[in-house]
Amino acid sequence: QVQLVESGGGLVQAGGSLILSCSVSGSNNGISDMAWYRQPPGKQREMVAIIVTGGTTDYVDSVKGRFTISRDNGKNTAYLRMNNLKPEDTAVYTCNANIWVYGSLRGYWGRGTQVTVSS
Repeated sequence: QVQLVESGGGLVQAGGSLILSCSVSGSNNGISDMAWYRQPPGKQREMVAIIVTGGTTDYVDSVKGRFTISRDNGKNTAYLRMNNLKPEDTAVYTCNANIWVYGSLRGYWGRGTQVTVSS
């Protein structure tokens, strides 16, 4: 059974940094794109960053220049490095991955990790 597990969230002061990790476990036939989403309190979930198989990345405008998404295909893990954090970055951050399982491409979600940025 494929599972995504996030780690690395926590409480940080404005201007600080955090690194989130998303590890994929379980039998699969390959991981396609991986992405980080976030949902601030009382707001809708938005995609923060995405990295495709070849390494191309994209970001929501509000985090460009501050966040970096990367992946280690050998470890089936994606990372989100967050620098110069702002209070408005406070949210539950959730990992998403499209994974090949038994010949089908399926979307999987982690449970999320809380990031809180104090002013």
